[in-house]
Order: sequence, then structure tokens, then C-alpha cells
Amino acid sequence: MQLDLATLRDFAARYTAAWCSRDPANVAVFYSPDGSLTVNNGTTANGRKAISDVAQSFMSAFPDIQVLMNDVLLKSDGVEYYWTLIGTNTGPGGQGNRVRITGYEEWKIGRDGLITSSHGHFDSAEYQRQLAGDPNG
Repeated sequence: MQLDLATLRDFAARYTAAWCSRDPANVAVFYSPDGSLTVNNGTTANGRKAISDVAQSFMSAFPDIQVLMNDVLLKSDGVEYYWTLIGTNTGPGGQGNRVRITGYEEWKIGRDGLITSSHGHFDSAEYQRQLAGDPNG
């Protein structure tokens, strides 16, 4: 599928809204049925159910989750979606610390206009520091 920047920005804005909906199934529908999501070279989530589980893990950890779209870029080999996640870690096992991290996802878009693969990246050490409430980062 040939993407233009306006269509891509609309897709990314709706994807961002899906993360803010606090319903992980809303995130998963942006992926092809056999799409995949990998976060920071972790275990790959394959298929919408597994992708929904990954989204649920963030939504559970941060019941007040907000995701902001910073930018979306159309590249020769795919798409880069830049975001900021903001939330308070009050979910199960959380310590109530506020987190604000930025990152990006590298998307491959299929013929169906949905994400076939996403590789997400953010600074894990900074994320862990904020989760722990370390003010000396």
C-alpha cells in the first residue's frame, strides 16, 4: 500500500488515541492479524492477542496513561512514529512514581494499511530510574 503523509499522520493520531483509550484491543486493531510488536529487543508479541497483552501491561502499570504523538516520518524503508508516554505507576506493584519517557516505533505497513511489524525503542535505564523514583538521574 502506498502511503502519503496526510494518511499516515491520521493513522498515527488514531493509534495514539487508541493508547489513551485504556482499551488494549483498540491498540491491537492497528496491527495486521498476524502483525508483531517488539519493545526494546524484548520478546516479540505475535498476533493481535499478544499485542493487546503488551498494551494491557502498560495500561495496567499506568492507569492514567497518556501517549502523545511527537512526530511521524515516512522513510524509504518504513515509518517512524515518535511518542511520549506519561503516567503514574499506580498499577499492581507500582510505587506511585510519575514517569515521562520518549521513544519511537519503526513500523512496516502492509497492503491492508495496518502495521505488520513494529519495533519500539525507549531508554530502559531512564524508564527504570523514573519507576524507582530516583531524583538523581
